[in-house]
Amino acid sequence: MPDVEERKVGELTVRIDRLICVGFGDCIEASPASFELDDEGIAIFRDGIEAVSESEVVTACRTCPVDALTVLGPDGTQLAP
Repeated sequence: MPDVEERKVGELTVRIDRLICVGFGDCIEASPASFELDDEGIAIFRDGIEAVSESEVVTACRTCPVDALTVLGPDGTQLAP
């Protein structure tokens, strides 16, 4: 699995930096339809994240205490963390 995973949610780009994630799971609590932990205890995207609202994904990414989740707007502007 790559060190950084990326998915599109609407017009947003969401990234998980697997080297930074330590598996607290705050993102999962905020948006269980978006994220889950893999066998190593690191956040990964759930199938169907593309259907989750942009605002829910941004909120979930902002909850990460180690800033392993990044959200970029359509113009590349960083929206979270």
